[in-house]
Amino acid sequence: MNDWTLYRSFLTVLRRGSLSGAARALGLTQPTLGRHVEMLEAGLGAPLFTRSQSGLTPTPLALSLKPHAEAMETAAEALLRQASGEAGAVRGTVRISASEMIGGAVLPSMLARFQAAYPEIALELSLSNSQDDLLRRESDLAIRMVRPTQDALLARQIGELAIGFYAHRSYVERHGLPAGLQELGGHILIGYDKDETVTRGVTLDGLRITRDLFRYRVDNDLAQWQALLAGVGIGGCQEKLAARNPDLVAVLPGKIRLRYGVWLVMHEDQRDNRRIKLLFDFLGEEMRRYLT
Repeated sequence: MNDWTLYRSFLTVLRRGSLSGAARALGLTQPTLGRHVEMLEAGLGAPLFTRSQSGLTPTPLALSLKPHAEAMETAAEALLRQASGEAGAVRGTVRISASEMIGGAVLPSMLARFQAAYPEIALELSLSNSQDDLLRRESDLAIRMVRPTQDALLARQIGELAIGFYAHRSYVERHGLPAGLQELGGHILIGYDKDETVTRGVTLDGLRITRDLFRYRVDNDLAQWQALLAGVGIGGCQEKLAARNPDLVAVLPGKIRLRYGVWLVMHEDQRDNRRIKLLFDFLGEEMRRYLT
């Protein structure tokens, strides 16, 4: 069976755990979703779900098909974006991948200016600290903190991102500031819970950054940012973002400072796609101004 419609229904049922939930997600009726699953099962000659008290339970076959259905989904989405406008047209859809903080706190004002200039271009923003695979066309553009190594990708370094530690004035009024790294253990530090991607292997003047150092833990950069602004504790923050908020006080600025290179990346096959190239060049200039 190679009908993407059936596999899309199957994948949505698998994710939602019920026909009713999948029907709401896809805007279809529950009987229609049921028929799609039945047609796929008939074509495969084996069941994909068993009914249980908690809903539909996927069979081993269903779980084995999931990564292949997700690959079909990625290809279908890329196809729709490509078909949404001619390569030389200033309309259609562009999907951007960025980290949670870049996408949630830095890009919105930039993308607002871009859409004001090109209102017929629809933008999709994928917020994740994992790297979307541009080779498989999960996104059209990406802003990355790691230099891409694949030959098929066109990468432009647009600057460096400096991160320091900060605390809100309300926290400083209650707890004061550490005089040195050795006093950090006496403060509430905001950091990661299970995702150590950013801090893996990082040391500060001999102090290794580990989970145990943090007393407020959350694996979401925007949630960490909001905790910092709420005066919960001391946390890492982009220096450029901190400069926008006069209530944030630098903590040990001479001792705690991290730097990351920033790259803007696209697939080399997209260099002649006008709408993607327009956004690539636009974000290159906007991000360069932001980082300098």
